[in-house]
Amino acid sequence: MLITRLEGVSFSYGTRQILNEVFLSLNEGEKIGLIGPNGGGKSSLLKVLAGLEKPNKGEKILRTGTKVAYLAQEYAGEAGTGALQEVLNGSPQLLALEKQLESIEHELADPAVATHMDKLSQALDRQAALLEKYEESGGPRLRNEARGLLEKLGLPASMHGQPMEFLSGGQRKMVGLARCLVSQPDLLLLDEPDNHLDLAGKKRLEDVLQTYPGAIIMVSHDRYLLDDTIALIAELDGGRLTMYHGNYSSYTVQRELALLKQQHDFIAQQKEIKRLEEAIARFKLWASIVVNERHIKQARNKQRQIDRMDKVERPVLERRKMGLHFKAGERGGQKVLEARHVSKSYDDNLVLLDLNFLLRRGDRVGLVGANGSGKSVLFRLLLELESPSEGEVWTGPSIRLGYYSQQHETLGEAKTPLELIRGMRPMYENDAIGYLGRFLFTYRQALDPISQLSGGEKSRLQLAQLMLSGVNCLLLDEPTNHLDIASTEVLEDALNNFDGTVLAISHDRYFLDRTCNQIYELEDGEITVYQGGYSDYFEQKTRLVKVR
Repeated sequence: MLITRLEGVSFSYGTRQILNEVFLSLNEGEKIGLIGPNGGGKSSLLKVLAGLEKPNKGEKILRTGTKVAYLAQEYAGEAGTGALQEVLNGSPQLLALEKQLESIEHELADPAVATHMDKLSQALDRQAALLEKYEESGGPRLRNEARGLLEKLGLPASMHGQPMEFLSGGQRKMVGLARCLVSQPDLLLLDEPDNHLDLAGKKRLEDVLQTYPGAIIMVSHDRYLLDDTIALIAELDGGRLTMYHGNYSSYTVQRELALLKQQHDFIAQQKEIKRLEEAIARFKLWASIVVNERHIKQARNKQRQIDRMDKVERPVLERRKMGLHFKAGERGGQKVLEARHVSKSYDDNLVLLDLNFLLRRGDRVGLVGANGSGKSVLFRLLLELESPSEGEVWTGPSIRLGYYSQQHETLGEAKTPLELIRGMRPMYENDAIGYLGRFLFTYRQALDPISQLSGGEKSRLQLAQLMLSGVNCLLLDEPTNHLDIASTEVLEDALNNFDGTVLAISHDRYFLDRTCNQIYELEDGEITVYQGGYSDYFEQKTRLVKVR
């Protein structure tokens, strides 16, 4: 049964067209993955569906009585509110019923009411009606369900009273999701719910979404998540929405075949149009030599054939992508980076314990572990931004390290992209603008302060910076965060063709599978090495757990 429908919806910010006559139908229980380039309008489409934005044109139809819950891309919650209370606030009707019942209890305790039969009877009748409504709405189960959801999403009971501002970004996002789920919506709108989650968190998210009975529209760049939880892919590109049945892997095949068919149909139609136009020109020529109404009619008929055709648009077989290509300035030795009995503690908090590993030239290593396990601390030691408490970090004499920061602090917010690039290497302004153009920056963006760039734009700028540096060892901290799928695939190809060494912190399972030949897992301060990519690591890890 239909839940919601968009009929020719258009939406714009000022003069910029975001959505252009979008059509969408969503039935009960359907799960849709919404994908497209950064800035393509995915978040805006979710806001239109959630009723937070009004379309400039077209209509949104929502079935009467349908409950909709929306999780924003960045979820902060209310400062000072505990995690459990934040979830409970997602059911304001039930909380209002609880307050009314509490008020009646105080009223019944009043001697003036208790000794007055009419007032007592009226209060008891109101209480009975409210209790019936409260029970029908699931009130008695509310707190248990809220606690259960938080624990299922990775927030233990000991943290349920923790104020929202003291939780990590990933934890706040899961509290937001629990708040959405506790209201038992018919339609769940999720804007990148996997942001800031570690591998265990992503698995928990998958389990919850797979068992959720309602309909879902989810924006995500996590290709594993889209494969495991989604049955329909909606691609938003150029303001238009195209639907594909199946998960993300199925979409990639279907899209390629659809583009090839469109190319074939376009060429065939252009040939037919050319044939008809030549016939029109021929009949017009004959009519100009010998006045003959028959020739004129034939020319008009041919023109009508062209006008009545459903025109096939020229397919864009290759979208404009980043021109990313890493090349080491010098080869470097076989031994690149080595940790020798490295330990790190902060006061009594031991973060890393007796780490020993050696990175060799050409290694592609993915560093995984729970949030807070010390991955970023290890990077700071390797970059010599901090010193180990014990042991030493050794860097090869001809090794130049390049660092991609998750928080983009390597950029300098006050500079412009143009100033950043020209500061790295002397070049004419036009050359620098051209170089930035390879990373999809417009002339205007090249002159704006970096602080005004989006997360995806800052990510592309950092990659442009690294490409220009010519380093032979890359330390990448969550490089796919903020990148759309197309840009992530360009990064993967660039790393696979890189003639240097890569150590990458990542929770992107697809990325780890496509680029890594080893996985280092950091757990309880120690590193365990697994050969292969993420799938190999997961299989070996599962086998070890079963043995234990």
